[in-house]
Amino acid sequence: MSDASRVADFLFAYENLNLDIEEKFALMIVIIASYDDAMVEEKDEEGWATSIRNHLLKDIRIHKNTIDYWAMLDEADLNNCFFVTPFIREIVNVAKLGGRN
Repeated sequence: MSDASRVADFLFAYENLNLDIEEKFALMIVIIASYDDAMVEEKDEEGWATSIRNHLLKDIRIHKNTIDYWAMLDEADLNNCFFVTPFIREIVNVAKLGGRN
């Protein structure tokens, strides 16, 4: 379950626990959902974005599907997207994941 007040705790777990691929995959979904909630509540902290970006890029093979989901690349109107979508789209651009067939 996402929890805007626990983003830092989730990031700590991602960074400090010995997680396998499935655990990293699942935890990152919770991290992004929680970060999105924090953005909605205007309680996001700048350092979180840097950490999330770094982890997504470092473990891109694990998180590509998660990135695709949150980026909502098929939706042109950001009003129909998640609060976190513009942030995730920046990661798509950096990782050059934007090409669709």
